[in-house]
Amino acid sequence: MTSFGDLLGPPPTLLPGDDEAESDLLNGIDPANVAAAHPSASIAWAYLAEASLDGALDGAEPDIARVIAAYAYARTGYHRGLDQLRRNGWKGFGPVPWSHEENRGFLRCVGALARAAQAVGEEDEYLRCLDLLNDSDPRAITELGLD
Repeated sequence: MTSFGDLLGPPPTLLPGDDEAESDLLNGIDPANVAAAHPSASIAWAYLAEASLDGALDGAEPDIARVIAAYAYARTGYHRGLDQLRRNGWKGFGPVPWSHEENRGFLRCVGALARAAQAVGEEDEYLRCLDLLNDSDPRAITELGLD
């Protein structure tokens, strides 16, 4: 696990975010339209994934179509976030702090992917997502309700 206090470890990666996409979402623009206009904005994909998961896991059996849609949205946002992290110096490990608002789109996508993977019985993917969140910032797991 990466420690934020490890002076020899990599510095935290702080994403720049997408002000226009974030503003559109805060102003109630449909997240699908925001994702179409700003496909690299993980936050738009996180909104879509979380909306698909809302209610999909409430019954005795999950609404599998909604779970699969959430999985796809979350996977897209996750990969777009990985691209941004790499462009901003991340080498595949090291802190991605939850406290930095612009990192939350990526972290929320990882959390939604974990929930969707667990819902379809993909335990290995679920555990990989939890490990990534824990390595990025242990606080993210709590903030996302995955603890």
